Amino acid sequence: MKRAEMLFFCYNDRDRLDRKEEVNMSFKDFNFKTFIQEALDEIKFKEPTPVQQKLIPVVRSGRDLVGESKTGSGKTHTFLLPIFEKLNPKSGDVQVVITAPSRELATQIYQATKQIAKHSETEIRVVNYVGGTDKQRQIEKLKVAQPHIVIGTPGRIYDLVKSGDLAIHKAHTFVVDEADMTMDMGFLDTVDKIAASLPKEVQILVFSATIPQKLQPFLKKYLTNPVMEQIKTSTVIADTIDNWLVSTKGRNKNEQILEMLKGMQPYLAMIFVNTKERADDLHSYLVSNGLRVAKIHGGIPPRERKRIMNQVKKLDFEYIVATDLAARGIDIEGVSHVINDAIPQDLSFFVHRVGRTGRNGLSGTAITLYQPSDDSDIRELEKMGITFEPKVYKDGEFQDTYDRDRRANREKAYQKLDTEMIGLVKKKKKKIKPGYKKKIQWKVDEKRKRERRAANRAKGRAERKAKKQSF
Repeated sequence: MKRAEMLFFCYNDRDRLDRKEEVNMSFKDFNFKTFIQEALDEIKFKEPTPVQQKLIPVVRSGRDLVGESKTGSGKTHTFLLPIFEKLNPKSGDVQVVITAPSRELATQIYQATKQIAKHSETEIRVVNYVGGTDKQRQIEKLKVAQPHIVIGTPGRIYDLVKSGDLAIHKAHTFVVDEADMTMDMGFLDTVDKIAASLPKEVQILVFSATIPQKLQPFLKKYLTNPVMEQIKTSTVIADTIDNWLVSTKGRNKNEQILEMLKGMQPYLAMIFVNTKERADDLHSYLVSNGLRVAKIHGGIPPRERKRIMNQVKKLDFEYIVATDLAARGIDIEGVSHVINDAIPQDLSFFVHRVGRTGRNGLSGTAITLYQPSDDSDIRELEKMGITFEPKVYKDGEFQDTYDRDRRANREKAYQKLDTEMIGLVKKKKKKIKPGYKKKIQWKVDEKRKRERRAANRAKGRAERKAKKQSF
């Protein structure tokens, strides 16, 4: 296809989608199959999110797609709903392959898929292939029947494809979810091998919070004239989240976190830390002070992590100490508070962390602890469109406090210039010897200081005089 034609189609689609965004839609407007609509009714999904509204028609059209949108925007149902619409349950072949970079994410997609599939009168076989599960048992089941929808981590899926047990050569849809995280965790080569095992005409859907430069070669290799959609949001962080900034200057951070946790009584609070070592240290401190705290990081074995996650779902814990693995790879419902023990080393993770709370229209609170050395990072976050409210925890509650930039933002009081000052200012404006302007500015500042001191002394004398006269 010629470049001009490609551009025409891209802009035509974009224009059509933009017009559609202006209309208040219902899921019923998509006219999905009856069982799909029943599944949506069961989970009380009535109106599509902006992402779903824009991208479901694209997925239905059969076009390759690169969808860039923030976490929690409804990406999973964006690709699942059109997939089920296209699926043929009577076929014995694998029709859909979906990869996710972590076991937890794959399991979440699997659960969402099963929820839709159970409403179909004809059985739709859905499987979840992840590491840490019984591979031999999976192979034995594959000998009996191939699944319709394959979900899993890239490593396990490719192992089964490579051994010849999983036949994906007739699949019509390939979904790469959280592509940026897939790349960060080193799974992109494996995803590449899976893609190479699929038919040339397969529809490829790539979803990601960001589209890094290193992902481009993969996109160019496998995607044909894709629709590139970046879903812009009015705010980086959901409006339902209170985003607070709390200083740790001169305070023991462990004690400060403990004090805040005891005072705010969360439904479920996630405390994000930057390292495994810090997670271990903070977890043991909070547990020793009588709090019910879970710990999740990459050093915990998969089986143990799964057990902890089941306990979290049962509300056995009120608090979770986690590294960014959990920020990106685990979706925990009911998080009322997020605490950043420190600003993440990769600033893009900040949004992912804070996005754990304030979901589905519920309110949430995000608290970021900072020290003066974090100032440049905070400024970078503010440039990204993130706004903070300065707070201090005092007398058992969070109170408004002064802005950290109050000194930098303070405006000098306006003073009427006398004849001498006017002369100095005029001199400063002229082209004169280097260093002379500084001397002039010093004279101006010095004169103002003298006048201020004299005024304060006069005020003090007047107050003392008035005090004496009153007795």
